[in-house]
Amino acid sequence: MLTGRVNAPEINTEYGWLNTEQNWSIKDFKGKIVLLDFWTFGCINCQHIVPDLKRLEEEYADVLVVVGIHSAKFDAEKQNETIMQAVRKFGIEHPVVNDADYQIWTQYGIKAWPTTVLIDPNGKVIGQHAGESVYDTVKPYIEQLKEQFEGQLNKEPIHFHVEHAMQQKPSLYFPSKLISDADGNIYLSDSGHNRILKLNQQGQVLEVIGSGNQGFDNGSYAETTFYEPHGLALHESVLYVADAKNNAIRKVDLQTQQVSTAAGTGELGYYFLEDKLEEPVNPNSPWDLLILDDFLYIANAGNHQILRMDLATEQVYRFAGSGREALTDGPLREAAFNQPSGLASNGPVLYVADAEASAIRTVNTQTGMVLTPLGRGLFDFGDIDGHVDDALLQHCVGVENIDSNIYIADTYNGKIKVLDLERQKVRTIAEGLHEPNDIIFLNGQLWVTSTNSHQLFTVDITTGEKQEVKVRFKE
Repeated sequence: MLTGRVNAPEINTEYGWLNTEQNWSIKDFKGKIVLLDFWTFGCINCQHIVPDLKRLEEEYADVLVVVGIHSAKFDAEKQNETIMQAVRKFGIEHPVVNDADYQIWTQYGIKAWPTTVLIDPNGKVIGQHAGESVYDTVKPYIEQLKEQFEGQLNKEPIHFHVEHAMQQKPSLYFPSKLISDADGNIYLSDSGHNRILKLNQQGQVLEVIGSGNQGFDNGSYAETTFYEPHGLALHESVLYVADAKNNAIRKVDLQTQQVSTAAGTGELGYYFLEDKLEEPVNPNSPWDLLILDDFLYIANAGNHQILRMDLATEQVYRFAGSGREALTDGPLREAAFNQPSGLASNGPVLYVADAEASAIRTVNTQTGMVLTPLGRGLFDFGDIDGHVDDALLQHCVGVENIDSNIYIADTYNGKIKVLDLERQKVRTIAEGLHEPNDIIFLNGQLWVTSTNSHQLFTVDITTGEKQEVKVRFKE
């Protein structure tokens, strides 16, 4: 018999509720099995459990209530508006309370993101689970509680009046990564619409790759489905796509206009420390791509590593990172990353936007060494320019290299910054963006995606002046 001895602490805060029209308390859920999800929206592992939560909500719709407790890591994650954007982006369909000051987190004794807490129909805490694999872990306990409380369960559905995505989505919806081709056209991951757009520099849409439906189907442009595509890389007549939530690398043949899967099965691949060092692996939330010589490098955000795919064999292997989430320099396999999310290169050197450490890392593909020119650690973040010893970023996910300058999409600060490697200084060149996700240099200016405002901008590299590029579809 499952016995909860401790009354579940209340879940209201002064910051309020999102994705619902009212505040809720534990008492409101008497007779229901309650699952609390402690999360923060930039955390990739928190994103990984969203499908598990949805599956549990669907299977136990009559007796289970899921409530998100958003206990933010970064300052930018504490605002109701940004949390709501994440709720829309991830398709979350349960209420979320903003726990910006960690009040609920502390009362429940939470130590890590994500953590789920199970509460019985009498409002007693059964236990908690930190990490992923939520469905398989929690399901048996829900079954036990259903049996144990048979006759006492409230099987009337609770209507939360959840806010769904905008009824009329803009031309772009959470645009993320972009790349240009030899003709100066741009390929853009329109992530919220689960498709790739080919644009000219005036914003005219030339081609649409993907039906726009969420899925994992290959075929023609009109038949193909993606699930939150991000990073892009071009090699001859092939466009590679980091299909992040499908945990796959997709392959777009630009001549035949057919899409196939180069790597990944749709399942999350896990490998840490000495696991699978010399054998093919599946990507885990691949976030960005870069081609160097005969290899495709993959920012493997979900496993805190850099992977490398041989373009000839399409086999993917571990390349850099132990899999531990830490800011550790050194040889490839001893180094550690923190949700790497952006890639650029200069010769044999990769530049990595190491998002959760708010850091810029370098990976020398010849010497096999990983270094940190900017950044201090997992919980060292802010918005400070100046010498690299003092400068701070906040969850950067995009990076571009021009000579000795590293241009950074300082995502949670809403800015574009430049790291001058020669002078060892950081300065801001553009601000007022909404979670800028990626930067490329094209035709003498920077092109930047402003993800949460669903826009594409050009930025003057000298003055920082922004100009929106209006995306237009053919009539």
